[in-house]
Amino acid sequence: MSPVQTIDEMKVIAETQAWLVHAVIGLNLCPFAKAVYVKNQIRYAVSDAKTAEELCTALISELEILRDADPATLDTSLLIHPQALTDFLDYNDFLDVADTVVEKLGLTGKFQIASFHPHYQFAGTEPDDIDNCTNRSPYPILHLLREASIDAAVAAFPEASEIFEKNIATLRRLGNAGWDHLCDRIRAADPLSGVPIEKP
Repeated sequence: MSPVQTIDEMKVIAETQAWLVHAVIGLNLCPFAKAVYVKNQIRYAVSDAKTAEELCTALISELEILRDADPATLDTSLLIHPQALTDFLDYNDFLDVADTVVEKLGLTGKFQIASFHPHYQFAGTEPDDIDNCTNRSPYPILHLLREASIDAAVAAFPEASEIFEKNIATLRRLGNAGWDHLCDRIRAADPLSGVPIEKP
């Protein structure tokens, strides 16, 4: 019998935080991320789900937690699932299921789900295209967002429609070698020391 694999939750969270700091915030891929990070309004939920069905259960629970929380204390949640949907096509198919869960809980218009995956690939790109790295994370993630927070952020950032194009330009300047170096730093994140915000 093969040994049961367990998740090193501290390591998963440390790498996710390092990705958030060095890639998402450090490269300014999302101008809205720094505020919720600094205010400690992000929940990092590491799921031990191994199947889509188990992940669906975890998603329902996480949406209910976020729904019932005070936005001033908990604004957004990262549902990290290292063992489920590691194949990107399977993950991509699950996004329709995730949207259905939001609808069945009566949360359409209140919450939406953003997608991040280690092997994220946009339609019409090759696997090694640097453009894909805008949505690449250390582990598969379902990012649960409040619609009200998105609306407020967009209102405060009039150039929101240009974010995607700016991100592509940033990553193309960085190049694959630069991204690989960044990923090495993320994998080396120390769960005990914390992760300072700094430019990569």
